Amino acid sequence: MKAVKVTGYGGVDKLEIVQQAIPEPKDNEVLVKVKACSINNTEIWMREGAYGTGSKSGWRPEGVQFPRTPGSDITGRIVKVGKSVEESMLEKNVVLFPFTSSGEKGLEHISEDMSFIGSEYDGGYAEYVVWPAHLCFDMPLSDYIESAVFSVSGLTAWHMVEQIQVQPEETIVVTGANGGVGSLNIQIASKVFGATVIAIVGDLSLEEKLKELGATHVLSYKSDNLAEEIIAVNNGPIDSVLDVVGDALFSTSLQVLKKGGKFCTSGSAGGQKTELDFRTLYLKHITLYGSVLGTMEEFKRLLQSISEGKIKPVIDCTFPLEKAREAQVYFKKAGKLGKVVLLPEE
Repeated sequence: MKAVKVTGYGGVDKLEIVQQAIPEPKDNEVLVKVKACSINNTEIWMREGAYGTGSKSGWRPEGVQFPRTPGSDITGRIVKVGKSVEESMLEKNVVLFPFTSSGEKGLEHISEDMSFIGSEYDGGYAEYVVWPAHLCFDMPLSDYIESAVFSVSGLTAWHMVEQIQVQPEETIVVTGANGGVGSLNIQIASKVFGATVIAIVGDLSLEEKLKELGATHVLSYKSDNLAEEIIAVNNGPIDSVLDVVGDALFSTSLQVLKKGGKFCTSGSAGGQKTELDFRTLYLKHITLYGSVLGTMEEFKRLLQSISEGKIKPVIDCTFPLEKAREAQVYFKKAGKLGKVVLLPEE
C-alpha cells in the first residue's frame, strides 16, 4: 500500500511517500481501507517536535518512534477483521475514535497510557490502517469526507464546551474561529448548548459564513481595540473564552472576561508561551482550563449531534495523499475556513 511516513522531527521534507505491506489486524483489531483523513495541528506539531523539548516530543514521554505514519481524523470501510471480532463488522463504514487508553470511564483522555493514532500508532495518511474494533464507530454522515472532519477537532471542541459548562444565557468568545476546532466550537456552543458566540478571526470577509455556523458577532483580531469591541457588542464582560491561539490573544481574553469567568485553551497556534500577571487571575476569580481531546461518552454525544444535523462539517479543500507536504503547508496558512482533507484515492 501507499503511505506517508514522518522520518524525524523537522520540516515538511520529513514527510516521505513510501510503499509498504498492508498491515494485518490483530485478534481484536480491524483493517480499515482509508477513504479520507483530515489534517490537524497535532500531526504537524508532532513532526515539528512542539510537544516537548530536546530530542523527545510526542503525546508520551518517550517521544515519537520514527518512521511514523501520521493522521488521526479517519473514515473508511472495514475490509478485514481479527479473530476475536464479529464478522458482522465487515464492510461497515466507520469513523475512528483517535486514541487508546486504560483510563476508567470519563477519564480516558487523561490516563498516563493514553496513546494517539498517528503519533504512538501509525495513522491515516495511508491507504489502510489497523485499529481496535471497539474504537470504530458508525459514520455520523453518509459521506466519507464530511464524516472525517470531526474526530480530533470535534472531540476537542465538545470537551472544551462541556468542561466550562456552557449555559444558554452565556456569551462565549471563540478564538481561531475559522479553524477546525474553532468552527466547531461556534456550532457546539451556539447550536447544541444555546450560548451566544463572539467569533474572532483575522479576515472579516468570513463574517457571513461564521454567522451561518452560529456566531452572533464576528470581530477581527487585527483590530487595535479588540477588547473594547468585544465588551461593546456584548454590553459588558463575557462569560468564557474558548481558545486555540495562545499567547497572541491571551491578554485580551483575560481582559474581557467577567469576574468568575473561565478561559479554556486547547492550542497555541499564536504562541506557546505567554506572560501572566497573577493579580488578574485572582482579583477576577478567573478559572483556567487546559483541554485536549475528550471522553468516549463525549465522542458518542458528538456523533449523535452530527447525525441529528445540529453540527455541520466545515471543509476548506481536499488534497490527494501524494501531496501531503503541500497540504500541511496550506493548512498553516491564515484565512482558510474549516478542515483540509487528504484522500488516499482520487
